[in-house]
Amino acid sequence: MLYDPSRHEALDARAWDDACARASIEAIVADVEARFTPDGYWPVHPLDADNGETAPLFPLYFGATGVIWALRHLESAGACRLARAYIDDVEPLVARTCEWQRGFGETEPASYLMGETGIDLVRYALRPNAGVADRIADLVAANRQHPSRELMWGAPGTLLTALFMHERTLERRWADLFRSTAATLWSQLRWSSEFGCRYWTQDLYGITSTYLDAVHGFVATASPLIRGRALLGDAWAAWSDCIAETLARTASRDGKLVNWRPWLDWQPRPGKPMLMQYCHGAPGFVICAGDFPDASLDALLLGAGEAIWQAGPLHKGSNLCHGTGGNGYAFLKLFARTGDHLWLERARAFAMHGIAQSEAHAAQYGQRRYSLWTGDPGFAIYLWDCINARAAFPTVDVFFEG
Repeated sequence: MLYDPSRHEALDARAWDDACARASIEAIVADVEARFTPDGYWPVHPLDADNGETAPLFPLYFGATGVIWALRHLESAGACRLARAYIDDVEPLVARTCEWQRGFGETEPASYLMGETGIDLVRYALRPNAGVADRIADLVAANRQHPSRELMWGAPGTLLTALFMHERTLERRWADLFRSTAATLWSQLRWSSEFGCRYWTQDLYGITSTYLDAVHGFVATASPLIRGRALLGDAWAAWSDCIAETLARTASRDGKLVNWRPWLDWQPRPGKPMLMQYCHGAPGFVICAGDFPDASLDALLLGAGEAIWQAGPLHKGSNLCHGTGGNGYAFLKLFARTGDHLWLERARAFAMHGIAQSEAHAAQYGQRRYSLWTGDPGFAIYLWDCINARAAFPTVDVFFEG
């Protein structure tokens, strides 16, 4: 089976309500701002706390950096007006994140989603200066050989960083860093004779894996390569063939429905079907490959969209990484790709369901979930993109507004 029905729930039948979506954004932003403190930033949600720890979290992925980015992004997009600028509150986050990393033995600062690089990008967005830009360039260059070879910690995350900085500044050094990082990643590809395609291994958390997914895997790396293909010149042709080949040959099909295994050497086991969420499964593949420039992947992406719709909203909640909002972004991508309003209607149906989930979880836990990728601020961005029929997954498709 392509997904586990027990991880999903029946879709709420409420019709799309623009005013309701706007009110939900307003409520989330107001609550997030009200719960901020200069020392503790935001309370840690029990679902984001490892081993019951309640110390503040700081990274872009699920900490204060991501919340600040989300608030500023929403304000820049016209979704809200903030009571606080948060510019000075970003400055201490580099040191506090490094201290947090040392607590579990991590000494590499360049992680995009969990380390300094994402924080420095926010610092540059809020207060551009040459010193921060130079530090970002150093982090990108130093991270090219990182053995994780995935978005969260490794070179694919800093590849994306170089692309964002090039889009922002048009400076040649960012294009050079993008191309050199891509060349390193190309040299690290392996060949699977079983599947007839290329892949990467990831040395991550003490384990060597063959992830394919949209956080730790192949398609997460494909995303910035697709978006930055103009910078690759003649090298794009080989990358295009590689990406299309790997996505086609690792796909699992049930009739016209499509999903992807979490890693290349995954073996199906009774009671352990594939996941259907952004971080593992079809939603992340559609989002990361949704801008592929030719039609060779269309049947796969549309089949994946149908599978996401058939599975229904995720039981875990409304968040982006493994929740209803993240899955809904796949529908926005397919609307942007095809122009078929069916996909926009489906995205908005998931948005209405996610509003109910967000409210129910806040009541259940006595607080909202203050996190970009795993919580309410990220979901608020999804609601805004549903209102505006825009397909720009936060910090993957867009970083700098305006």
